[in-house]
Amino acid sequence: MDHTLKAVDADLGGLTHGIAAMGDLAVSQVRASLDAFLGHDLDLAAKVVRGDDALDIQDSEIEKAAVRFIALRQPMADDLRRPIAAMKISMQLERCGDLGKNIAKRVIRMDAATSPDVAEPIAELGRLSADRLAAVVGAFRNGDAQGAYAVWLKDTEIDERHEQVLAGIIASLDGKKSAAQTAGDWAHLLFIAKNLERIGDHATNIAELVHYQITGRELEDRPKL
Repeated sequence: MDHTLKAVDADLGGLTHGIAAMGDLAVSQVRASLDAFLGHDLDLAAKVVRGDDALDIQDSEIEKAAVRFIALRQPMADDLRRPIAAMKISMQLERCGDLGKNIAKRVIRMDAATSPDVAEPIAELGRLSADRLAAVVGAFRNGDAQGAYAVWLKDTEIDERHEQVLAGIIASLDGKKSAAQTAGDWAHLLFIAKNLERIGDHATNIAELVHYQITGRELEDRPKL
């Protein structure tokens, strides 16, 4: 019996380690995509695009490990929540990686660097989303339900910032700043801002999963803008 319990703990520990490592990589990818955007760094953007494959592999490995654990260990209650949450969290992290890759692809397609007064509000939105993602990965790693709840409560902050960014882009289109960007570039900026807002949504989704995994209680009535 003692041997079985140790094996279960080892399997669950492996899942936790895998999710935390995947989360760190997802945060790194998002931050790198922001750096590529701010500096119009095409080499860094291409590196972000290539780096997404690693997240896809990690997502697949976590799913396989979770399914194997459920099949072999037939867990109940707390031990069942953890592999199920692991699969759902890895899916959310993989999507964050996809969004970071999409931002990098749009940087590559842009004709010119974005002026700082237009780029910086977008970057601020991105830093806020990346910070939320990093915070919820930390909450998962530390088994911190309150930390996950704190991320969940702040969901509307990113939505509000996104609305401000959109308003700023539209205002810039009507002013002299529009001359520095092609029509295609402005479209890319709108999509980059939306992708960053979506990363914030995924961080909130992960917060719900982390809180449920730890407490067994679902968070309801998510704050809305």
